[in-house]
Amino acid sequence: MAENIRVRYAPSPTGEPHIGNVRTALFNWLFARHHGGKFIVRIEDTDQQRLVPGAIDVILDSLSWLNIDWDEGPRVGGPYGPYVQSEKLSVYRQLAQTLIDEGKAYRCYCTRERLAQVREEQQRSKVDIRYDGHCRHLSPEESRNLEAQGAPSVVRFAMPASGVTGLHDLIRGDVEWRNELLDDFIILKSDGFPTYHLAVVADDHSMEISHVLRAEEWLPSTPRHLQLNYALGYSPPAFGHLPVIFGPDRAKLSKRHGAIPLLEYRDKGYLPEALGNFMLLLGWALDDKTEIMSLQTVVESFSLEGVTKSSAIFDREKLDWMNGVYIRQLSPEELAHRMLPYLERDLPGELLPVDVDYLGRIAPLIQERIKLLSESAAMTAYFFEDLPEYDPSSLVQKGMEREGALEALRAALEQLTHTGSFEHEPMEELLRAVGERLGLSPRQFFGTLRFAVTGRTATPPLFETMEVLGRDRVLRRIQTAIQRLSENQGDDQQ
Repeated sequence: MAENIRVRYAPSPTGEPHIGNVRTALFNWLFARHHGGKFIVRIEDTDQQRLVPGAIDVILDSLSWLNIDWDEGPRVGGPYGPYVQSEKLSVYRQLAQTLIDEGKAYRCYCTRERLAQVREEQQRSKVDIRYDGHCRHLSPEESRNLEAQGAPSVVRFAMPASGVTGLHDLIRGDVEWRNELLDDFIILKSDGFPTYHLAVVADDHSMEISHVLRAEEWLPSTPRHLQLNYALGYSPPAFGHLPVIFGPDRAKLSKRHGAIPLLEYRDKGYLPEALGNFMLLLGWALDDKTEIMSLQTVVESFSLEGVTKSSAIFDREKLDWMNGVYIRQLSPEELAHRMLPYLERDLPGELLPVDVDYLGRIAPLIQERIKLLSESAAMTAYFFEDLPEYDPSSLVQKGMEREGALEALRAALEQLTHTGSFEHEPMEELLRAVGERLGLSPRQFFGTLRFAVTGRTATPPLFETMEVLGRDRVLRRIQTAIQRLSENQGDDQQ
């Protein structure tokens, strides 16, 4: 392993990053941190027609949310900048001209119409679809005439016509390509912008990138990049291609599987450390059993030997489970802190602002049940409401009549008004005795009481909930329930 490890994540700002993109960033970051190297972010924006305004900020914000920090790149600078390709066009143009001067590249004047005809003919002949090398054989005079006529042109790289381009992939092992099957690809477009192929080779060299870890989809481009390196006199970096990610149905990962913009996972209430742990397992394993891993453990243990060659499977249910595990590992104070932005987003305005100290007492009650932080408002709104809204007939539990429910509520109100303690354990002991005296089962008595206090059939433990709600709020809600049920003329619930 080289001593000076320098890896990069080089997204194109043509949209918001998703799981597949950012997993590449994560693996590069871990590789750099494990070896004490540098992790560089570089923006590859040469495809000007597909640029999305604001995409660069979304990309960087996504990395920051996942706690993937970078040593060089946008927002932090560095000695090998600029880190945005559109800011260094003159470099790429000069390299293209050098290759032309050395006979390793040439200008191509083929029109779109001609290229379309060539493709159609190749399709009819059932041969590989690729550029036929027409302009590679133009004489200097023919090229000058076309230039004089103002014919637009691109620059194509002259691939070797024979031989083999080989690679020892750090993950996949030895791979070879026959050169005669590879076409003369474009390295400089007619608008003067480089293609990905030229820009990535130039930047990896100028930024002294030692290892290129990227998605498997880029493997077919590797012989092009190797030959460009050789033509420019560069020593290529080491390459490793990460396994593709499929959905549970083994189809290409799509939006229905989870290939949504990464920050949507934040909005849906996933913890960044849970999502990072989950993404790590999409192609890497510590062993055959460990799934929940601390960041320190992963950094210490990460190696390319642990990266699988086979495809990874995105399992949304596993992600939800893992998020729940991470939520349960938080301290109550930290959970409250994580819940707060979602409550501020989702609670009705009249319930805001949220009392942070009060929230800190609520959080432990739902910690075992919540799987997504976006559930925070739905699971806790009744703690913040003045009075919960509900159908009064729901106060009457199965096997009870309205008068029985009223009697239970009045008895509970009487006991809770005069009890000295409002802690959950003595409260439960007191009210269990009341229920037994009334001849009600705990399900009936506590079900009526739960609905009166929360407006719900399912909540965290009732008496702990009541303790957090506090005596005044609980008594007011029971009084209101008595009033509503007394005024309710509906049929008794059987």
